[in-house]
Amino acid sequence: MKAILLSGGSGTRLHPITLGVSKQLLPVYDKPMIYYPLTTLILSGIREIMIITTPHDLPQFQRLLGDGSQFGVEFTYRQQPSPDGIAQAFLIAADWLNGSSCALALGDNLIFADGLSTKLQEARQRDYGATVFAYQVRDPERYGVISFDDNGRALTIEEKPEIPQSNWAVTGLYFYDRRVCEIAANLRPSDRGELEITDLNRVYLEENSLHVSLLGRGCAWLDAGLPDSLMQAGTFVQAIQSRQGMLVGSPTEAAFRMGFISLEELYARGKSMIKTDLGKMLLHLAENYETPSASYSQ
Repeated sequence: MKAILLSGGSGTRLHPITLGVSKQLLPVYDKPMIYYPLTTLILSGIREIMIITTPHDLPQFQRLLGDGSQFGVEFTYRQQPSPDGIAQAFLIAADWLNGSSCALALGDNLIFADGLSTKLQEARQRDYGATVFAYQVRDPERYGVISFDDNGRALTIEEKPEIPQSNWAVTGLYFYDRRVCEIAANLRPSDRGELEITDLNRVYLEENSLHVSLLGRGCAWLDAGLPDSLMQAGTFVQAIQSRQGMLVGSPTEAAFRMGFISLEELYARGKSMIKTDLGKMLLHLAENYETPSASYSQ
């Protein structure tokens, strides 16, 4: 399986900040925003990742992330000249995917959950259909919303409905089988002129192959696309790291936990950032590492 990390868009909800820098490069406490969904993809066990962003911002992502070797993965970069919908990512990446199954993560989403790696790898191992992750919210009309029957089977999925059928929002993390590019190519633009990810998911729903993984109590999902949510995300990460000593959204740590990089590489990465708390936490992990945790959380 390969993965797409979509980090395009104009970030208009964060203007004027994003007039000068990509939203996905803004800091969420001590790391750039893109580190958080990148960590999620690494925890999925995926090592081939395409980063799609704007032509203007692409060099900045390349400067930050390089070729991926520091995390034991391989990055490929593509441009999205205009923000024509999330599902457009599969048209941009179709030749690179070359019939592979694919995960898609949005560059402004943070997911933190106990045992998240297990949920991710379950989704990755499904050969047929699609998997989305749902989270209960107070304002479902702002999101794609999914409803269920009494047995937990998905019934409906709608984009920003005026009257939501449930309060379960679809997060910015998706897993698809090898048919996804073909399905995306047959989508029609919505009234907004975009290829909607909800319409793509509805195709899987209507054939009864849409799996839903619920992020329940004890999980956190933050969409850091607004000033308030950006601040909330930073405060959340700061609280977890300072009070529990647990790293959140560190692709270096996740790469080590998944066996993508060695203990020596982890130590060297921490040493290179010794003046930061992040570097010190990586060094502490390297110096005190004993056995992996089966319930590792992002």
